[in-house]
This record gives sequence, structure tokens and C-alpha cells, in this order.
Amino acid sequence: MAKNIWSNEELTASRTSPGWRLEADQTTHEGTLEDVAKLSHERRGRGEHPGLIRQMETSIELDMLQLEALWYSMGLPV
Repeated sequence: MAKNIWSNEELTASRTSPGWRLEADQTTHEGTLEDVAKLSHERRGRGEHPGLIRQMETSIELDMLQLEALWYSMGLPV
């Protein structure tokens, strides 16, 4: 898991930015940071684990780097 490098001020300023995902149990929800934060809060209110919120661009970039490393290890052009 990537380390959180966001300050509280940056998170507050990013509330309406799209590209966030809530991963909870076997489900995922995508939307703005505010959307997924509200869903996480609702889960907590029901006594459930609030889930994990990720920025989708970061996850995709990390996955792609791992995929490229795998291709490289297999001798495929990167």
C-alpha cells in the first residue's frame, strides 16, 4: 500500500475531484473524494469497517509499473 502523502488541506481541497475509489468488503465504489468519503462514513455508522479509499490514478500507475516489470522479466519489449 502506498504511503499517504496528502495533507489535510490538500484532501479538503480535493473533495470534489473525481478519480477516487472506496474498496469495502467485496464491493468498490468510484466517484469524487467526497462521494466515497460519505459512503465510508455511512458504513462506519452501520458498524461496518469504513473501507479503504484510494486515488485511482495512483493505483493504475503503480499497477502499470508492476506490469511493465513483469513484461521485462519475461523478455517482452517494454
